[in-house]
Amino acid sequence: MLATPLTPEQIQGLASTLPAWALVDGKLQRELRFADFVEAFAFMTKVALIAEAMGHHPEWSNVWNRVTIALTTHDTGGLSDLDLEQARRIDRLLV
Repeated sequence: MLATPLTPEQIQGLASTLPAWALVDGKLQRELRFADFVEAFAFMTKVALIAEAMGHHPEWSNVWNRVTIALTTHDTGGLSDLDLEQARRIDRLLV
């Protein structure tokens, strides 16, 4: 998928578009807690399938029941429409 960089206006509107996400060091970031490691890992597996289908992979870490996800598009040097769409798909997993 080709990435289109987000405009400054789109970036400014992210707080209302994606309220569960924060802008940290120019990346979209979300921290999640689950009941245990198995639940966290199951969630990461679902995100991995989304990422692979999109050809767009997150920066992330996992410590026991915690998962931290950071989204950015290295090809554009910042946030793109792919990050926005991936964040939306990740949010839908949590509903």
